[in-house]
Amino acid sequence: MIINTANIAALFLSYKSLFQDAFKDAESSWEKIATLVPSSTESNLYAFLGQFPRLRKWLGARIIKDMAVHNYTVVNEPFESTVGVPKPKIEDDTFGVFSPLMSEMGYAAKTHPDEIVFELLKLGASELCYDGQFFFDTDHPVLTLGVASTVANYDATGAGDLWIAMDTKRPLKPMIFQKRQEYNFVRFNSTNDEHVFMQNEYLFGVDTRVNAGFGLWQLAYGSLNTLDATNWDAIVTAMMQLKSDEDRPLSIRPNLIVVGPGNRAAARALFETSTLANGAANPNFKEVEVLVTPYLD
Repeated sequence: MIINTANIAALFLSYKSLFQDAFKDAESSWEKIATLVPSSTESNLYAFLGQFPRLRKWLGARIIKDMAVHNYTVVNEPFESTVGVPKPKIEDDTFGVFSPLMSEMGYAAKTHPDEIVFELLKLGASELCYDGQFFFDTDHPVLTLGVASTVANYDATGAGDLWIAMDTKRPLKPMIFQKRQEYNFVRFNSTNDEHVFMQNEYLFGVDTRVNAGFGLWQLAYGSLNTLDATNWDAIVTAMMQLKSDEDRPLSIRPNLIVVGPGNRAAARALFETSTLANGAANPNFKEVEVLVTPYLD
C-alpha cells in the first residue's frame, strides 16, 4: 500500500467498521442491574437517592415530602485502549493481521461497563453508598414515622462466595452506570504525526469517560452464607418487609440473583431445577433469573 492520507483514512474506516461490528454483536450484562445515567459534567451528584415517592389518598392539601439531601457523587473517569500498527505492515499490505485486535477492542468496549459495574458490586461491603454506610451493611440507618432504627442488607455470617438477591424492576436499579462520553474509536495516524515519525507506527484505539456507582441499597441483599433454600427465603422475607419512612411497604421483591462461578451450580439447582432430589416439586423453580458473572468471585 502506498502511504498517503487517503489510504490511511481508508484503513481507519476499515478498522472502525471491525470495531463497530464487534461492539454491536458483543453481549453484556450490566443493563440488568444498573441504570444508565447520562452525564454532561465532570461528575454527577445523586442527592435524591433514598427517596421512594409513593402515592397516597388525596385528602385536603398536598403533602410535600421533604427530601433528605445526600452528597453521593460519582466522578467520571477516563479509560482507553490503544493498538500500534507498524508502518512497514501497512506498506507490505499485511495490516490485516491486526484486524482481530480491532474487533477485540470493540468487544472490550462493549463489555467494559460489566467490568466496572460488577467489580464495584463485589466491593459493596467495603465501599460507601449514598447514606454514608457500606452498600452491603448490617446497620443502614432508617427513619420510620420519626423513629430511628437500622436495617441490614448483608449477611456476613458465612465464609462462602458472595451472592446477591436483587430487585431490578424499578427505573432506578441497585447500581448506576454513568456515561460522560461514548466509546469512541479514534486514530493518531497522520503521516506528519510525531509519533509516526519517531516510532514508525500508526495508532488506533478507543477512549471513553464513564464510571459506576451505587444506586439503592434497599434493592440488593448480599450474602456470604450458603446459597440454599433456607437462606434464600430469609433474605427474600427481609427485603419484602422493608418499609418507607411513612411505614408503608416498599413493595420490594427480588427477581434476580447475581452469583459468581463458585455459586453457579447452587443457583442453578435452586432456581433452574423443577424437582428436588427427593422428587418433590421445587417451590423456587424459576422464581428469579440467575445471572452468573466472572467478576464476583
